[in-house]
Amino acid sequence: MNAPMQQIITATPGWAPVATQKHWLNAGTAAMLSIGATGLYFLVLAGHGESLVCLGTIAAVGIAALLSGIAGFAFSALCGALVFQFRHDAVDVVQIMLVCSLANQALCLLLLRKAIRLRPLTPYLCGGVIGVPAGVWLLLRAAGDHYDLALGLLLTGYGLYMLVRPPLHLTKRSTPADILVGLIGGVMGGFAATPGAPVAIWCATKGWDKIAQRAIVQPYILAVQIIGLISIALMHHAGTANSGIPPVTWLCVPLGLLGTAWGFALAKRMTNTQFGRATNLLLIASGVGLIT
Repeated sequence: MNAPMQQIITATPGWAPVATQKHWLNAGTAAMLSIGATGLYFLVLAGHGESLVCLGTIAAVGIAALLSGIAGFAFSALCGALVFQFRHDAVDVVQIMLVCSLANQALCLLLLRKAIRLRPLTPYLCGGVIGVPAGVWLLLRAAGDHYDLALGLLLTGYGLYMLVRPPLHLTKRSTPADILVGLIGGVMGGFAATPGAPVAIWCATKGWDKIAQRAIVQPYILAVQIIGLISIALMHHAGTANSGIPPVTWLCVPLGLLGTAWGFALAKRMTNTQFGRATNLLLIASGVGLIT
């Protein structure tokens, strides 16, 4: 086929190249298999006597993983808002968020491994290491009602800011500022398992592309949440009713990984603006739900 004829056919409405048709066919097949596997997973769990609270928690983790997999952060914020509808112990919920987020971030890092650079990441990690123990200390001493309120205000404020913020681009590099942002994220990570928001906002001001931002934010989240999980284990009193990771956590991991994989795949096909607005609106709605 000559070039002019190829251009005419390609431009014809309703026509798609065979490769494109095959691509969407493969995506549709994968989606159907994923839905079927998810349904079977819930049927097996229900057949083994798992409660509606357990099933609701697992579904919440899967939804949060799908949405957060698009932007590479906000899993814990979304997950916390959803899981608190089924479980009300702050330490249990934070541990569920931390373990599932670790699995999700590890998968994303595998997909981003070629873009990760240690040098620009180091200042954020230094600040995060300092901030996490302080955040865990606050978590272990916060009353449940106060925790819900604090997390709700955090989600609402962050979502509103991201929707209305003016474009800001910083050209001058500041290592102390990077460390401070990492420290703030560390405190938030220890307290509410949400370390990524400050770093994501800060990286966005530098004018980096989507991959460069994710190459900072996602390794940072993984490192901070590992430290947070260790800090909770060391600082939480042994023998209390909340000691140990809730068993439902391990049942949440498979659906979290599936949701993350689909979110990452969708991110390649949608604009940052589309998904950013949708995620921020959901953050606001989740925050208002916790406050009220």
